Order: sequence, then structure tokens, then C-alpha cells
Amino acid sequence: VRLSREGAVAGYGMLAAEELEAGEVLFSVPRSALLSQHTSAIRALLREAQESLQSQSGWVPLLLALLHEYTASNSPWQPYFSLWQDFRSLDHPMFWPEEERTRLLQGTGIPDAVDKDLANIHLEYSSIILPFMESHPSIFDPKLHTLELYKELVAFVMAYSFQEPLEEEDEDEKGPNPPMMVPVADILNHVAKHNANLEYAPQCLRMVTTQPVSKGQEIFNTYGQMANWQLLHMYGFAEPYPGNTNDTADIQMVTVREAALQRAKSEAQQQLVSEQWDFLCQLEMVGEEGAFVLGWDEVLTEEELSMTLKVSTARWWKSYTRKSTKHTAALQTSVQNGSDLSRLKPPCKKLLYDSVLLTLESYRSDLKAEQDLLNNKEAYEKLSRREQQALHVRYGQKRILHQLVEVVR
Repeated sequence: VRLSREGAVAGYGMLAAEELEAGEVLFSVPRSALLSQHTSAIRALLREAQESLQSQSGWVPLLLALLHEYTASNSPWQPYFSLWQDFRSLDHPMFWPEEERTRLLQGTGIPDAVDKDLANIHLEYSSIILPFMESHPSIFDPKLHTLELYKELVAFVMAYSFQEPLEEEDEDEKGPNPPMMVPVADILNHVAKHNANLEYAPQCLRMVTTQPVSKGQEIFNTYGQMANWQLLHMYGFAEPYPGNTNDTADIQMVTVREAALQRAKSEAQQQLVSEQWDFLCQLEMVGEEGAFVLGWDEVLTEEELSMTLKVSTARWWKSYTRKSTKHTAALQTSVQNGSDLSRLKPPCKKLLYDSVLLTLESYRSDLKAEQDLLNNKEAYEKLSRREQQALHVRYGQKRILHQLVEVVR
């Protein structure tokens, strides 16, 4: 294999220098070469302070290690960091001006996700990072290890870190493993239809082909089953349509409630919708910030969506009492027996149809305008990179939503 900017879909990439068979080991990285909270020069300090470094993200120890190693001239990882001299190549939406982010990504879910990220970054830096740095002035300097550098390193971890999967017997007892940086492995780009995968062994990590690769073909790792909005949010890129077979679109759960309220013609009916929503919350089927997730071929939150539609259109609701489990059991049996959207009863279809239309209204442009732009090569090439990436996210989501409209119309 060889590393090159030529022939890669983005930045550096790994290309096959010869024909490769499935199952071939492309390279291995010894665990001693991994950059993590356990291998950094300040690992002892991080271990001593582990209780005070706990955070919602779980990334603080690695980020402190990166802050130190990136700015330490004698760090053994300086050659590794030389590939990202100033991190300005990272173009996550968190670095876009808010106006541009809203204009290009409204309706996709990314602006809300970025707002939460930025709030969490500021909170972590002020409440955890700064106190730790002030306790170790011989190692850290807030004038050098700034909030802006911290934000760039968060994006770096988002885009290039790896998390080792837990063993099956540990999944219920332990939290996820902390992220780590894996030199060389993080150079590989991602597509849904990948041809290589990272394997974890006791002494090293190995990149192994999962299918035959032709000479000159790019070798792609997988970052997981990621929708385009997740790829752009976390990694700074999206796959052009129709490449991402893992793409999804969301219908916010509160949008279904809004559609039900719009159908309510009296205060009594509005009260009924509120009671139904409260009941669904008690069943943990819905939440104020939750979403129903739709893929190309399936509803990933099928049980939650089916139950919500059936409860929200149930004729027997007025006679329902919370002390009875009769209707709850009947609903759960109905959901378990299959919730093919094409076989939903007309009231459920109508509620879902209205919910999809409300979701489509949240975007700033319609599907036809996006399709015309994608089909016009000259116009598409005049778009900025950010405009192109945002277009791929919006278009995929709208295609999935319009596909659903045809099913439940």
C-alpha cells in the first residue's frame, strides 16, 4: 500500500500498490505507538486526577494529553502532529459562522448538535481544563493552551480518534473505552461500502482488508454505520448521493405531537393529545428531545414510532385508565406483530403523513431545487465545499422523507 493525496477522495488516503485479497493485513500499529491518556508523558498526572477529570464526553484526559503533546517540542508524537500543523484543514460545522450553519443546515439536526457541543466545550474548558492547568503551571499555560486550541483538538478527536470495542462480557458492566489516536490508521478515509476494517489484538492494532482490492484503488476504513448528518457533524464531510447506504432522516418526536395538536379541533381534544403524550413518556417511547429515525429500507425506531402512532389515534383512549394494562398489552402485541408502514391503519398513516410534511417544512429549500442543483454540474461546481457537503446531507434526508410520503400517502 502507499499513502497519497492523489487518487484519494479527500486529503491523504491509502491506495493499493498491488492487487490485494480479502483478509490481508495492510499494516499493524503497536500499542506503544498509540497516543492516549495511558501513553502520554503526563499519564501519571492524569491517573492521579482521574476523579476530577470526569466529564459528560469522557474525552477530557485524552484532550489534556493532546494539549501537552501537541505543544511539547520534545514529544515523540511531533512527527504525527506534523500532518496537522494548525488543524485549519478541519472544517466541522462547529467552525462555520452561525449564520452560515443555519442557512445551509437548517432542518438537518446539525445546528442543534453543534450548539450542544459548543456549550459542552466551554463548560469542560472552564470547569475542568483550566483548574487542572492552573494546578500544574510548569506543564500548562492558559495563554498557550487556549479555549480555541481546545476546541480544535475536540474536532481532531471527533474526526480521527478510535474507541476500542468492549468485550461482550464487559458491555453491561463497563462504560465505553476512552478514545485514542491511532497513527496511520486515521489516514484512511471512510465510505459506507468500505473494504478494510481495524482489528484489535493484545499487542497491536491491524488494518485488514474485508474484500479484494484492485491495484490503484483507495482503501477505505469504516467509522461505523453513520448517516450523512453524523459524518458532517463529527468528521467534516458527507458522502455524495447515493453512496451512503446508512443515511437516515429524523422526524422529531415533538413534531408528531404538533401534528396531532393541529388536528385537534377543541380544547378537550388538545387535552387528549397531552394525555396521550404523557402516557407515551411513561412508557419511555417518546421524549422532548427524541427523534424517530428513518433509513432507506427500514425505520430504525420502529417500535417507538408504531406505538406513538397507535396511541395518538386510539379511539378507546377516553375510556382508558392508567390502572388498567389491557390496552397497553394489546398495543404492545400489535407493535410486536409487525408495523409495516404500508399496512398502518388510515388514521395512523394520516398522522405520519402530516408529521413528514411538517418535517419537510423545516428545511429552507425543497427536494426539486436540490435535485436540479445536483444534476447541473456547472452550477454544482460553483458551490463552495461547505455548500456541497450541506447539499448532500439535505438531499439524502429529503429523499428518505419523500419516499415515506409515497408509502403513507
